[in-house]
Amino acid sequence: MTLRWETFLAEVQERGEYDTPQDAERAARVILALLGAHLVGDVRAHLAARLPETLALILLNPLQAAEPLSPERFVRATAAWIEGATEQSALWDIGAVLSTTADAAGDDLTEHVLLQLPPGYDLLFGRPAPGRRP
Repeated sequence: MTLRWETFLAEVQERGEYDTPQDAERAARVILALLGAHLVGDVRAHLAARLPETLALILLNPLQAAEPLSPERFVRATAAWIEGATEQSALWDIGAVLSTTADAAGDDLTEHVLLQLPPGYDLLFGRPAPGRRP
């Protein structure tokens, strides 16, 4: 089931404790564009189908990544793309957006998404793998 735009942004805004829906939208656009560059094929298409149309298009038409970013580099890239962000605030933004995305996707699809990403993304999605606590 696709989440409505307002519902998705309201969830991101609440989780990220943003002052405005525009702040939540800015974070969602950047993070989903970066995520889309790491996903391919049916997994990306299925995830896009669970997101509001505007965000689905961002996920489906990303910049192509030359190589998969490690979770740490994903955080740094997010910080670089969000004006005024630090790595700490970017980590917060990523958690708000990706946990909302994971909830929209459901557990099975989120597992398929995580299989396409380098190790460690489970924590960014708020879905730590069992038995992998550092």
